[in-house]
Amino acid sequence: MHSLVFLCARRLVSHRPGACRALDLLPAELYPVLFQAAFLDGRTLALRDLVGTWPFPVLSFQRLLGHHGRRPLLGEKPSKLCIQAVILAVVAHLRRALEESCRGTSERRCRLRVLDMTGLQDDDTDRGPEGMSLWSGTVALAKACIEVSKHQSECLKRGSKRRKGPSGASAAPQPLGVEVRADLFVNGTSFGVLRDALQTGAAGPLRLKCRDFHAEELSVAGTVSLLESLEPAGVRRVDLRFNNLGLAGLCAVLPHLARFTDLLSLKLPYSNVDVRRLAAGTDAGLQRLAAQLGRLPCLKELNLGSSRLSGKLRQLLSDLQAPLESLELAFCYLLPGDLAFLSQSLHAPALRKLDLSGHDFSENLLQPLRHLLEETSASLLHLDLMECRLTDARLEALLPALCRCSRLRCLGLFGNPLSTPGLKTLLRKTVVLPDLRLVVYPYPVDCYSRELPWPPSASSRIFEDAMDEERFAAVSAELCRMLVSSGRADTVWTASLCRHGALDYFTL
Repeated sequence: MHSLVFLCARRLVSHRPGACRALDLLPAELYPVLFQAAFLDGRTLALRDLVGTWPFPVLSFQRLLGHHGRRPLLGEKPSKLCIQAVILAVVAHLRRALEESCRGTSERRCRLRVLDMTGLQDDDTDRGPEGMSLWSGTVALAKACIEVSKHQSECLKRGSKRRKGPSGASAAPQPLGVEVRADLFVNGTSFGVLRDALQTGAAGPLRLKCRDFHAEELSVAGTVSLLESLEPAGVRRVDLRFNNLGLAGLCAVLPHLARFTDLLSLKLPYSNVDVRRLAAGTDAGLQRLAAQLGRLPCLKELNLGSSRLSGKLRQLLSDLQAPLESLELAFCYLLPGDLAFLSQSLHAPALRKLDLSGHDFSENLLQPLRHLLEETSASLLHLDLMECRLTDARLEALLPALCRCSRLRCLGLFGNPLSTPGLKTLLRKTVVLPDLRLVVYPYPVDCYSRELPWPPSASSRIFEDAMDEERFAAVSAELCRMLVSSGRADTVWTASLCRHGALDYFTL
């Protein structure tokens, strides 16, 4: 239910240009609710007017449109056109300010100094044509930085011809700039424009300041170039995936992370590291990598997914200065000794998120996993054991340790060969976990319309194509009834990975 003030704001922003003229008469306190109304209804021209006369030094999307990662006003897909309108309004404001500086006049009304766009876009591929991806948002911001920097150069050239200081240099006053805080995503296609924006805009009127940096399919040199161009303060996450860096590449890149003293999260999945290859220098490379990880004093989250780390987990993690709170080791071919080390390490009692998907939890790994869950039980909030060949019997053997994780909020079990009776047993046992709110369960094996090779591909589409939809709908309905009768209607049980993909360490 919207407030009366919001409904009035909605009415006002729908009447442009009248709304534009009314801004001169309205108190500054009404700008936030006007911005909310304009963004919700896609009033791009009203947004540009509001940003162009913004009366506060900070404009934060999260503060205005969401709360702690949620977007109650926006829903799940923020409008691409609205985001572009805000960026264009900031560019127009800075161009005007540059022109005024060049002429020696000052007619500025906009007080904006910080535009905080962090947490707004995501990399969801199902956002539709109206949504803005993290990649396209990064490109739009980079182009805006370059445009404003070019305009600044042109103004300074014009000003130097008309007005010289005592030293002969241009004496044109510089406008106050705007700092844009954003999450950045770059790949080979957008590398050039982001590099230019970071390098030319570092001292320009529009400056990019990164919070979460994501890079895909870049060379070692390209990755290093961008990392060196980022302002280190405020970078909390670096995510380098599908870059095929290998062990040597990681050892070349990681020294450049030491300057990010606030770095909390490092994601290095699909880095093409395989310790099983008996290449010369592998152990020395692992030692260098471990030492470099140890130089990140604030690190709380580490993702080494799809690296073959068999028997080397102790070597990689022993130099860390503080316990990790999130550790993702999916498809890492871990051995019992790796899980035993983790159980005895300083990390186990601090872990809030643990991903061990893609391991075969047969007899030789099942007991070490049970011990590890016991050691993490006081802190664990999020556990992923997807595609781990967990049968009904193996899951039942794991349940006592699992049910000791009293703070568990999310459990991922997709892709395991569980039956409907096995899922019912899981539900009955886990309803005692008071904080459990999301269980991503597999399609039951007895609901397949044809026999599947096991393990099937990681693609959920293969599971779906072989599913008897009527049987599966009946099972889903029965699980829902069991939750309601147990007084746990607030818990979501789903076979969809969409909800699971939205979870993140920083939202735990």
